[in-house]
Amino acid sequence: MPCCTKPDSFARGLRAAARVLLTAALLLGGTATAEGIQIKSVVIEAVDGGYQFDADFDIALNFKLERALEKGIVLYFVTELNLMNARWYWFDERVAHSRVREGLSYYALTRQYRLSRGTLSQNFATLNEALQALGRVRDRPIIASSELKQDTEYTVEMRMRLDISALPKPFQVETLGSREWDLSSGILQWATRLPLQKLQDNTKP
Repeated sequence: MPCCTKPDSFARGLRAAARVLLTAALLLGGTATAEGIQIKSVVIEAVDGGYQFDADFDIALNFKLERALEKGIVLYFVTELNLMNARWYWFDERVAHSRVREGLSYYALTRQYRLSRGTLSQNFATLNEALQALGRVRDRPIIASSELKQDTEYTVEMRMRLDISALPKPFQVETLGSREWDLSSGILQWATRLPLQKLQDNTKP
């Protein structure tokens, strides 16, 4: 799989090209399903003081999950990205990560879907609009637990999944052994070198 990073000196066109390359590779590896989560593209870029990533997902719920929403159950989705450093003498080391959980809910009184993350929320008229917004991940910071180096090749692990542990207890029992509740993109892995960090501009007063 091609590296999905870009040097800061390149224009946004290269970022779009990286999306196209990863999308093409994913489509060659398999076809989209009527329900589930599919990773379409991932781009890692350098920002002041660190790194962040953008990603796009296709998300489709099955009938049982749509019914759960209509009954007032909040569905929580977790987007995770890990940077792993391979070690021949021991297990691979996680050197950076990003993890964000977002809640998808439905309000029968207003007939609107709501997407929430922390104290932020946004309403949508249709489920399709809410899922499109959930699948459009932008400017997610990557938190480093040790020094990241541009001359080192890292393994990137990326996935989005439905967080079963956040469901009410009765539904957690129902999910045991049920494929209808097993909604995940699976873990996508590829090797990459990080883009060059931005140089701070000290000429400004």
